[in-house]
Amino acid sequence: MKLNVWLWLLLLASGLTASAASYRDFDQPPHDYWKKTPKDRFSRWMTNVQSGRVELDYSGEKAFVASVLKSLDIPVTSQMLLFSTTSLQLSLISPRTPRALFFNEDVYLGYVVGGKIEIVSVDPDLGAIFYIFDIPRNGQPPRPERATRCMNCHAREDTGYVPGLVVKSVIPGVRGGSLESFRQEQSGHGIPLNQRFGGWYLTGTGTFTNHLANFYGLSSPQGIARQQLQPGASFSYDRYFVPSSDLLPQLLHEHQIGFVNRAVEATYRTRTALAEGGGKLTSTNTTMLDQQARALTRYLLFADEVPLPKGGVAGDVEFKRDFTSVRRLGPGGSSLKDFDLRTRLFQHRCSYMIYSLAFQGLPPEMKQRVFTRLAHALDTAKPDKEYAYLPAAEKQSLRGILKATLPELPKGW
Repeated sequence: MKLNVWLWLLLLASGLTASAASYRDFDQPPHDYWKKTPKDRFSRWMTNVQSGRVELDYSGEKAFVASVLKSLDIPVTSQMLLFSTTSLQLSLISPRTPRALFFNEDVYLGYVVGGKIEIVSVDPDLGAIFYIFDIPRNGQPPRPERATRCMNCHAREDTGYVPGLVVKSVIPGVRGGSLESFRQEQSGHGIPLNQRFGGWYLTGTGTFTNHLANFYGLSSPQGIARQQLQPGASFSYDRYFVPSSDLLPQLLHEHQIGFVNRAVEATYRTRTALAEGGGKLTSTNTTMLDQQARALTRYLLFADEVPLPKGGVAGDVEFKRDFTSVRRLGPGGSSLKDFDLRTRLFQHRCSYMIYSLAFQGLPPEMKQRVFTRLAHALDTAKPDKEYAYLPAAEKQSLRGILKATLPELPKGW
């Protein structure tokens, strides 16, 4: 009994309620993270590889990675390069051997030259699923294994103690390790730009200089001195897939991570609340889920998006082509993937991640709450002050796009 009281006080002191603490038990009922069979895209892909329905190129390391990316529908133009040692393969990562990351809406792939391939694939029910595997040298299919060590970072404070995605911004030391860390336990398009990109190479910045990219730190009695790094100067782009680590993919990557983490947390919270009430929601849990739905709706509608750098973002032309090649079209050919890039990311401010597996996996009790809040937010007859930043014309465009492209909307929405 004394031990239980001590644990409760410890949780209270750390700002966690007893209910919030239960989300740490992602491997226990009702979640059973390790017991349930994943339904993520990478698991389905592996089944197709093993059956021969997906053919890979085993002629060399780079060719193999390229074939994996292509077969998973991940554009090579999404490439981002980072040199901070925030990975299981930290011994292989340095400014001379940066780690490459690639992504689409549901799968994230990490690659270190001469190392292993890391995969984060989003399951609609379980959240992020982690895999790691050697690059085959004998022409045999890859043998991915579930990476349990990833949970040390990917199911803790940064993700709300559910299996999610993490993006770090640090000042790396010259010999690895982090001298300083920024925007801890936060993710998403609301993070100030001057707190992002630490430990990353960044290209396509234009006049944007107020960021933490392209340098490492040297400790001294006077503080941390910054040593500038020029992307491509200490390594050859020939070892990678495109000669860039463009700003636009990194902005979208941040946006997606923020969405996935919020959606996965909402899924786990809803499942826990239903389990606590034997399939029904208590008044306390009803209030909690209403708050969760409000936060997710605000994120979908870019309520707290920070402005883009002065002068906007150009964005790599080939990445923009790849990103917009797969889109759902609304009235007049409009899409949630239509870029703005002057002061904000998109013309139509509702996230394309509403089509992702992370959103599809929301329990009905949460998804219907989000749909109801979206309807109120986009109501031009009775404007909601919370969404006054959205002009009436944009609200009408968003309603038209969503009604045309999201079959699961409630009737009469």
